[in-house]
Amino acid sequence: MKRIIIFLFFLATFSIQAQVQAPQPSPSATLNQVVGLTQFEVKYSRPSVNERDIFGGLVPYDKLWRTGANLNTTISFDQNILFNGQKVKAGTYALFSKPGKNEWAIYLYSTTDNWGTPQEWDESKIIVETKVESKQLPTHTEAFTIDFNHFTKETAHLILKWENTAVNIPIEVPTDKMVMASIEKAMQNPKPTDYFNAAVYFLETDRDINQARQWIDKAMELREDKPFWMLRQQSLIYAKAGEKNEAINLAKQSLEAAEKAGNRDYVNMNKASLKEWGAY
Repeated sequence: MKRIIIFLFFLATFSIQAQVQAPQPSPSATLNQVVGLTQFEVKYSRPSVNERDIFGGLVPYDKLWRTGANLNTTISFDQNILFNGQKVKAGTYALFSKPGKNEWAIYLYSTTDNWGTPQEWDESKIIVETKVESKQLPTHTEAFTIDFNHFTKETAHLILKWENTAVNIPIEVPTDKMVMASIEKAMQNPKPTDYFNAAVYFLETDRDINQARQWIDKAMELREDKPFWMLRQQSLIYAKAGEKNEAINLAKQSLEAAEKAGNRDYVNMNKASLKEWGAY
């Protein structure tokens, strides 16, 4: 009996040790991307072309596709967004598609635990159904790729690429709403950096320039040092406010500080502004 137990023990040990590990043909990937102030995460698997005809072949036209391989491709975001113009609440969704010759149907689906496409497609679980144009690429993409590009503070494109085809899905995020809320909160007990960041945001978004000037002046007043990058923004705010003489004076200070710091980018930017403002 003892020998049988020992034999079974070694057999079990051997079986565990002998489990074969091999790479997945469609390796999994996780993409994390911040757009504005909104955090996105995409989880998907990446099949390769492997000399096959993909769209219209391996992936039939006008048929529901898992948009990747293996488990559902999922996309998560922590703020409410616009997905190709349609409102979507923060959350995690499966990403499905129906590739066509000239356009794709794109779906966000509330159930995310399917292997491949759902056995029964439930229309009530469709959060978004939208169509986007497909484009032919001059370059070859061997492994299916999901990426973000074409960034602004409030927008980006979610890009799906494989073989010689790509689709771009416009996304909008509530950056301005979030920033304005953070400014309102910060101004209840502001630090110098809060004054500075609020002033620059007002400059960049073409808001009340006099308010921006008050904030940038306060930020500089509360600092013992006057770094070239802060002086640069202060000069731009004064120029926007129509006070060119003070803008020139501040730009010269920023230029001198940038030269001492060895920052050629700020040296060149200040020189360009001084020339534009008629300083020389």
